[in-house]
Amino acid sequence: MADPRPPLDPTRSFAADPFLAPGDGWVRVSPRLATVRRISVVGPAVAVGSAATVAVALLASPAWAFVVVVVTLAVVVWLSWLIGRQVRAVGYCLRSDDLLVVSGIAFRRLVVVPFGRMQLVDVQRGPIDRHFGLASVQLHTAAATSDASIPGLTPGEAAALRDRLAALGEQRSAGL
Repeated sequence: MADPRPPLDPTRSFAADPFLAPGDGWVRVSPRLATVRRISVVGPAVAVGSAATVAVALLASPAWAFVVVVVTLAVVVWLSWLIGRQVRAVGYCLRSDDLLVVSGIAFRRLVVVPFGRMQLVDVQRGPIDRHFGLASVQLHTAAATSDASIPGLTPGEAAALRDRLAALGEQRSAGL
């Protein structure tokens, strides 16, 4: 599937639009992250919809149970589409002095983490992530509200990014 976003215009300034890809562009996460998120969101939605369908069929009528099935299917299809869009919006970019992490569709988010402020770089892999060959990199800074995480990386990419961030942090007098 082709990327629906327009190609980048190198004449536009990053300062004018902070969500424009700087330099070489955003490094996007693996599309397998969408599958992982669909399992954790759509699975419970199907379970709740199925339970509601059975309850409505027993307590009301089969016609209302059909309505619950249609609504459940609509919600599952919408969630599946939305999760795919959200995953395609996640990316990161290493610049000379900082790391940029972008995410979000309607509510875009750009986190800038200066290398000199990083205290810890953490690589995480849950059981579903391991099954799909994914890992997440979590950056910790002195700021309590800092939440720079990059989900959906391959384990090799996550380890390489962790090592690169640790080396850049040490060069910038970080607390790593």
